[in-house]
Amino acid sequence: MDFLYNHLLSIILFFPALAAVLIIFLPSGEDKLARWVAFIASLVPFALTLVLWTSFDATNAGTYQFEESYVWYSTINSNFHIGVDGISLSMVLLTTLLTPLAILASFGIKEKVKAYMMLFLFLEMGMLGVFLSMDLLIFFVFWEIGLVPMYFLINQWGSENRNYASLKFMIYTVGGSLGLLLAIQLLGVLFGTYDIAAITEGWTALTSGTVMGMPVATVKTITFWAFVVAFAIKVPVWPFHTWLPDAHTEAPVAGSMILAGVLLKLGAYGFIRLVLPLYPAESAHFAGWLAFLAVMAIVFGAFGAYGQWDFKRLVAYSSVNHMGFVLLGIAAAAKAYGTESAHIAMNGAILQMFNHGISAAAMFFLVGVIYDRTHTRDLKKYGGLFPLIPVFGGMLIFASMSSLGLPGLNGFVSEFLVVRGAWPIMTGFTVAAMLGLLFTGAYILKGVKNVLHGPLNEEWAHGDHKISDINFREVVVMLPLMILMLSLGLAPAWLLSVINNAVTALF
Repeated sequence: MDFLYNHLLSIILFFPALAAVLIIFLPSGEDKLARWVAFIASLVPFALTLVLWTSFDATNAGTYQFEESYVWYSTINSNFHIGVDGISLSMVLLTTLLTPLAILASFGIKEKVKAYMMLFLFLEMGMLGVFLSMDLLIFFVFWEIGLVPMYFLINQWGSENRNYASLKFMIYTVGGSLGLLLAIQLLGVLFGTYDIAAITEGWTALTSGTVMGMPVATVKTITFWAFVVAFAIKVPVWPFHTWLPDAHTEAPVAGSMILAGVLLKLGAYGFIRLVLPLYPAESAHFAGWLAFLAVMAIVFGAFGAYGQWDFKRLVAYSSVNHMGFVLLGIAAAAKAYGTESAHIAMNGAILQMFNHGISAAAMFFLVGVIYDRTHTRDLKKYGGLFPLIPVFGGMLIFASMSSLGLPGLNGFVSEFLVVRGAWPIMTGFTVAAMLGLLFTGAYILKGVKNVLHGPLNEEWAHGDHKISDINFREVVVMLPLMILMLSLGLAPAWLLSVINNAVTALF
């Protein structure tokens, strides 16, 4: 038991990769076995995360716990250093929850099943590594590891334009990573270590002099924007968002679930974990620009979603809209660092990351469910399906209202906190964001109306095309997400208290 507790984070992190290696040795052609091995293996990190959650000292959520540190690259003083605080713990819980649900949603995959399941497990390891890293170089390694499995998931199991979408995804994210790597290398060389805590302390204290022959202020500004652009692409923030709708549209259903549910959160997590602590002065100075980009994402994301007739593309643009609220909360917290309003806005941003993760995963899954039955995502070809698929219809309305931010469901709590926190700090930007919130309702209702209401499209009522309701396996995928949507809407304190304790201690 002591071994488990002393190495809990390492086991959570690397167990998916070990399971992926095990799948290689399964008999070829045993696709059903590969699916179940991957699913059961993905439940182990989730179960261990529940152990981690119950053992975590929530009153000291701003302090890293369960730390592990091992020499990794002694020549440059980079260590395999991992730990978890209240912010990263919420993201680890989200990742380990959504991964088994996404794998369960993938049971319909029939081609190259072993490779597909292995990639999903490697992807889980990459995402977890980002959230657990306390060393900048290790952070970057896991950041890049997460790109490769998603590229192949889109490229090999995506739809018609998958080659274009996967290449665009890779070019955008790798392009942003180049600046990130150079900034990390500069900090590592400057301080002789890649430990995030040590670099943060030294970098924030360095206010005068020169670095590489340039004034410190200039170098800080350059590296600040290197971090910001890399993370903004990942969020994604307007105008770096154009890779996202294509990637979502072409990705397999489970790929879209994880892409929206977790991968987008890596960028927002980078802002919270690295940009604000390393660059408090620069973050405050450029907070207006960050807020501007956030509002553009909120407004244009909503307009873009409303203009779509491809159901999956509509949901994809909605992610740009919802993640804009995350960046707005971060910008407000950067502008008024340490104030009560900043704490409220940051609480809302982190909770919105979690809430959007479960709501977006549910929406993409439901789009996949109806596509599996109709082989179309054209909203004009649905219509009046509620009487034919009432269980699916009820779940779609529930998830849509969560995404809309209906009071009583999870989306309302986090978006309200962002708006409440940002209002005293950035009133003008907050008012502008309300325009996007208005059109959020418009595109959500457009999707629900065209799928479930209006005149019945008789094509789906008779003959070979008769549509069937959601099945048991699909209900099992949706049920945990719906429970979380409701519980976080009615009683969010179980998660929000942990986040708040970390935010008030750190910001």
